[in-house]
Amino acid sequence: MKKLFKKNQVIIYIIALMLMTAGYLNYTTNPNNNNSVETSMDIEAKDDSKLADIGDAKLVSSNDVVPESSAENNSVNTNQISNENNTSMQNNMSNTSNINTTENTVETNSTTTDEYFTKSKLERDTMYSQMIETYEKVLNSSNSLETQKQTATQEITKINNTKNGIMICENLIKTKGFENSIIFVNGESISVIIGVSEIKQEEVAQIQNIISREMNARIENIHIATK
Repeated sequence: MKKLFKKNQVIIYIIALMLMTAGYLNYTTNPNNNNSVETSMDIEAKDDSKLADIGDAKLVSSNDVVPESSAENNSVNTNQISNENNTSMQNNMSNTSNINTTENTVETNSTTTDEYFTKSKLERDTMYSQMIETYEKVLNSSNSLETQKQTATQEITKINNTKNGIMICENLIKTKGFENSIIFVNGESISVIIGVSEIKQEEVAQIQNIISREMNARIENIHIATK
């Protein structure tokens, strides 16, 4: 009985030794097995990394992603718009400058024309005033003859009638649309200057009729010019 127990015990030891030897050999022949085996945590970590990368890409708006060709087109369009705006501004400035120059030229010409008529009327009225003053001296002089006084009186009346006729005619001519006009009387000849560059034939006829009626002048003696 004791011999059988000892034999079984030896067999168990042998089997245990063989198992230990086999385990040892397996361990020594595959030293990198633990490092080459990926754990579920490692796999999940890798999957999470991939998902994280995909998630970041999805967060980028498609509106923010501009293709290179589109970006170049946008750059070109922006430059074109900028150039067009600059050109438009320059044209506007040039047009404004031209308008201002034209307005200044027109204003200068208008001012020069106004000054001419104003100055001419002042000189004409001054001449009439001096003539009347001279005749009045004859009237008031004790040395003047009666015939001289009569002549002086007639001339003063004639001058006043001429002045009144001129004033009426110039006002009537103004109602016809001519802002500036001046009338000079030299005996029977009457000269009229109108402040326009051109005048129509029918307008000439209207002016002649006004002067002929108001100043009792003959049509052929009325001469009209423009300035």
